[in-house]
Amino acid sequence: MAYLQRKVDQYLENWFRDPDKKPLIIKGARQIGKTESIRCFASKHYEIIVEINFVEMSKFKTILTDGYSTDAILKNITRIDPSISLVPGKTLIFFDEIQSYPDIATSLKFFSIDGRFDVICSGSLLGINYKEIESISVGFKTDYEMYSMDFEEFLWARGYDNSLKSDMLDHMIQLKPFNKATENTISSLFIDYCILGGMPEVVSRYFTNNTFSSTLELQTQIIHAYREDIRKYADGVDQTRITRVFDAIPAQLAKENKKFQISKVAKGARFHDYGGCIDWLQDAGIVKKCYCLNFPELPLKGNYDDTKFKLYLADTGLLIAMLDDEAQDDLRSNKNLGVYKGAIYESIVAEAFYKSGYNLFYYKRDDGTLEEDFFIRDKDNLIPVEVKARSGRAQSMKSLIKNERYHDIAWGIKLSFNNIGFADNMYTFPYYCSFLLRDWLSKREPEKNA
Repeated sequence: MAYLQRKVDQYLENWFRDPDKKPLIIKGARQIGKTESIRCFASKHYEIIVEINFVEMSKFKTILTDGYSTDAILKNITRIDPSISLVPGKTLIFFDEIQSYPDIATSLKFFSIDGRFDVICSGSLLGINYKEIESISVGFKTDYEMYSMDFEEFLWARGYDNSLKSDMLDHMIQLKPFNKATENTISSLFIDYCILGGMPEVVSRYFTNNTFSSTLELQTQIIHAYREDIRKYADGVDQTRITRVFDAIPAQLAKENKKFQISKVAKGARFHDYGGCIDWLQDAGIVKKCYCLNFPELPLKGNYDDTKFKLYLADTGLLIAMLDDEAQDDLRSNKNLGVYKGAIYESIVAEAFYKSGYNLFYYKRDDGTLEEDFFIRDKDNLIPVEVKARSGRAQSMKSLIKNERYHDIAWGIKLSFNNIGFADNMYTFPYYCSFLLRDWLSKREPEKNA
């Protein structure tokens, strides 16, 4: 499988050039490409790469028996495998799957102080026990959170360079609609991305074969692997509860009221019993919570109800792979993203937002008369974002903009399959521009009537 360019590549290059670099921990869910990215980077910069996978090479779980000093660890590594060569300044030590051996994090302090060897750690489900890892290595390591491929990375994989992104951003800044040819091309690519998701092996299989053949099979295998992780790493009775939550997500998103209802997960289910299970899935990087604001105003921090939230899978391709067969057939044959009452549209926007660094928030008034899908912010404004499965009036957004009660809101964004436009203090962008909104906010010139 050819290596697919990722955003972590540049981060690794910058880390390598930092004379004061500390050991690096790359976090992220299973099968998003962490190991391949690290290997590709390492092959360019190090004469010697010592890769220890604590799942596949459990014999190395004894390397701390003589303490945490660098010399003691290196001595035990070479005792287990005498063929390993360790040359200061030319060697990368790569500890993979450290969720199976979190004690290794204690050694990062000593590697950092020693300075002779570069160290990178990685693993899935690190969030589950990351508080422990953080407490024993704080101040002596650097963190990077990695996700499955976003739409920009998908375009790279398709052969487009950064000029396409720049052109799209210029159109947004100038409020210049895309011509029909460009619109059709990007829209078609975006629908393919929605169906495939961002798992590198799935994307690579698609571009290698130029068909969707066997991509669903790969996605299904990943879903099975997630369930296996739940059985392997979750405690006792929580295994069943976590699996129930995971399996309930597609059906819950299909409802008109997309607020996740624990009472619908199982008979007699209560937040007290299931709240921690949802947190487990989020810590594992499998799902993302979108919290309900108490009131649509700034600041956002602390202004939400942590018992009211929507729950999205972290990769929309996996959500689609979990749909029923009829919805699968409709979506893949007819590219009908309208299945599941707009859940897919919302999910792909949520994914674009959190991969851009946004926390996820929505708002629904208790009496149900006003509801907004998402909120983001710039320096001065709270910005409502409405996701329209079909063309239509954004009545809630109009109320938020016009009502003086919402003093932090002056304008909003509507995402749909419509072209670029601006009217009534609302910007309209196609869905496929979602990944550019953060860049656009930093460069836009406010409209005179916005």
